[in-house]
Order: sequence, then structure tokens, then C-alpha cells
Amino acid sequence: MEWSPKETWLHQINPSLKLLVIISLFTVMLLIDDLNYLFSFTIAVLLLFILFTGHPFKRILLFSIPFFVVFVSTSFTMILFGKGETTILKFGLIHITEESFYRGLLVGLRALATAALGLTFALTTKPVLLFYSLMQQMKLRPAYAYSFMAAMRMLPIMAEEFQTIRHARKVRGWEGKKGAGGFFRKISAYSIPLLSQSIRRAHRIAVAMEAKRFRMAGQRTYYYQTGFSWNDVLFIGYFLVVLAAGYYFSAEWPYFKQVNF
Repeated sequence: MEWSPKETWLHQINPSLKLLVIISLFTVMLLIDDLNYLFSFTIAVLLLFILFTGHPFKRILLFSIPFFVVFVSTSFTMILFGKGETTILKFGLIHITEESFYRGLLVGLRALATAALGLTFALTTKPVLLFYSLMQQMKLRPAYAYSFMAAMRMLPIMAEEFQTIRHARKVRGWEGKKGAGGFFRKISAYSIPLLSQSIRRAHRIAVAMEAKRFRMAGQRTYYYQTGFSWNDVLFIGYFLVVLAAGYYFSAEWPYFKQVNF
């Protein structure tokens, strides 16, 4: 299956700016207690996620399944067992009130919007460009940024080494004992060679970075240059309009009944 998405204007946004805006939106969502306001904001985030991440619609639906499960589970937990004065349904331990219903929707929408924002960032941001942007715009020290990139590159290598060790043990017919003792022996049998290989690889990377004088201060040149464009202005303007319009619609044309939580 071809993974490469179609690039949209979201892919052209400066990664550092995108990160700061999304973190700020996370904070805003924690402060929103108006269900109508949060509903408008969630719809706007979902539209951005569905239309402009550049992935096929079927893949978008596949990505969305876990987050809708989280939405349903968090909402129903609050709805079925919440507290309130206006009872809608009561059956055994289940007590649904008007207050718990709206409170459950509020918590569920907050979780859904948070997941959609995070996934939008992950699907439209290349990790390498993010670290280059952090170095160039946020003045992150190159030693830290390149260390993180090297660590990310080592993860698939470690996964490949794990598979190699596993296949070698199967070829040799070493299955190990069952039970708790056998489980811990398997952990030591896999972890020790993986740890030793990682230590040797980390040492080689450290020596290479030392040879490139990453500890020295001063200007460095970069293979990738990141900057700002009109897409960054569009991204900020989109959410400013969404926040302003959401406030207006929640006051003038509320979707849900106003309930004091």
C-alpha cells in the first residue's frame, strides 16, 4: 500500500509554529466549558483533519476508529454514571440525567478534538523537518536535535535486530520454558544483546558527533532550510476565525440546551 500522502497547505506550515499553535489549542480546549462552543470547535478540527491531511478517505476512517471508540467510551461513562438533578432514565446502577448527558458529551468532544488535532499534526509534519525547524526558529541546540533524530533512526534498527534474534533462536530450536520463569529468561535473552548493540551504536554516534564538533558554539549550516510563509498566516487565521465564530454561534444559535455544570 502506498503510504505517501498528497501534500496540502498543512504540510507547508512551519513545523515549530504548527507545534506551538496546537499546544495552545490544547490549553484552550481545557478551558472551554461551553458545550456549544466546543462542538463548533470540534467540527472545525475534524474538517481540517478529513479534508487537508492529504490521505485517502478510507485511511482517514481507519485512523479515526480508535478515537471514536475513545469518544464513545468516555462519553458513555460520564452519561450512564454521572450525577444531576433532572433524571432522564434510571435503571439499577444506571442513572442518566440531563446534566450527566451534556457533561458526557463535553468530555467526549474534548477527547475527540484533542485526538484529531494531534493526529493532524502527526500526519502533516515530517519529524526531520520538525527538528530542523526547532534548531533554526526555536534555537534548539543541534546536539540535542540530532541526538533525537539519531534515536528515532535507531528504533527500526532495534526492531530489525529483535526479529533477527528471534529467528535465530527458532532455527536453533531454543524455545525456553513456559511460565513466569521462562518469561523472564526470554526477557534477559532478548534484552541483553539488544542493549549491548545499542550501547555500541550510541558510542559510535557520540564519537561521530564529537568529530563534527557539535559541542562548539557558533553558526552551523543546515541541509534543510525552514522558514515562514503565507500558509502559516492562513493556519493561524483559520483557528482565530474558528474560535471567534464558535463563540458567536454558541451565543446566538446554540445547538444544545445551556446547562450549568
